[in-house]
Amino acid sequence: MLNVVIAGFDKALSSAMTGVADLFGLAGVTWNRIQGQELERLFNVRIASPDGGPIRCINGIQLLAHMSYDDVQDVDVIVVPTIGGPVEDVIDVNPQLLALLRRADAHGWTIAGNCTGNFLLAESGILNGKVATTHWGFKDLFEQRYPQVELKADQLITRHDHIYCAGGGLAWFDLGLHIIERNFGFETAIQTAKAFVIDYRRDSQLSYSLMRLSKPHKDDLVKQVQAWLEEHYAGNFTVDELADRFSVSKRTLIRRFNAALDMPPNTYVQSIRIEAAQKLLEETERTVDVVMNDVGYEDASSFRRLFRKKTGLTPTEYRRRFSRRF
Repeated sequence: MLNVVIAGFDKALSSAMTGVADLFGLAGVTWNRIQGQELERLFNVRIASPDGGPIRCINGIQLLAHMSYDDVQDVDVIVVPTIGGPVEDVIDVNPQLLALLRRADAHGWTIAGNCTGNFLLAESGILNGKVATTHWGFKDLFEQRYPQVELKADQLITRHDHIYCAGGGLAWFDLGLHIIERNFGFETAIQTAKAFVIDYRRDSQLSYSLMRLSKPHKDDLVKQVQAWLEEHYAGNFTVDELADRFSVSKRTLIRRFNAALDMPPNTYVQSIRIEAAQKLLEETERTVDVVMNDVGYEDASSFRRLFRKKTGLTPTEYRRRFSRRF
């Protein structure tokens, strides 16, 4: 069996610990039981806390620990769960966890962080010069705090040497299944996924992110253009025509958009069109082609390509996953 330690801490997300414990603890068990086969436990899972005492999770649940961080020796995998409380506050009060992660890195143990838990990996310094991901909603804070980390926030799972990172929320089960596959093969991983009735091998969290189009800024011209585009984004116009409407040059308009929103006007228009398409796919029964026309596109292949680039899914896949049907 592989020895797994979940490094718990106060204000962690309880499901990111208990869920991982269930997934690893029942790999080789639940599927085998369903199939009438001999049970074969593959992982020995334990929970650690700074002093070996109970962990007070963000939802009020207390989880008992098996050991303290100092007791963690010769393990195969260390899992860092999601931070459920204020990220920076949790980082500040967990120097012992940072020390444990540095020790694990020095020993070459597999380290697996989930969601905002990856801030702890980055804070310890073990992600410097490495690829990582985190929850899409914390991308800006992560990049601001850890410029030496190559953040790929659109990816659901990243791996660099022996360090794994998973994206937001319930991505711990994607991470867990990936570790199961790497150690025991695809067949065991897919059996575990089937036993837990979960999708396997998702590869992006783009479809869960929100278009961050309302970035605060003080440029009155850009605000005026944004307000007009909110009403007319589906119209047929060029950037030159947009600039003429607001009595500025095309070059000036592009420069002001880049300064205020970190994107040029045409990218902004594409983004609000795709966001509008997402809402229509979620809330209506209109066909994909009708939705495409409603948001201002005529070329089906271009629309589908852009939609997939922005969300990680085709329009049909997006509707299947997020349609608000009761």
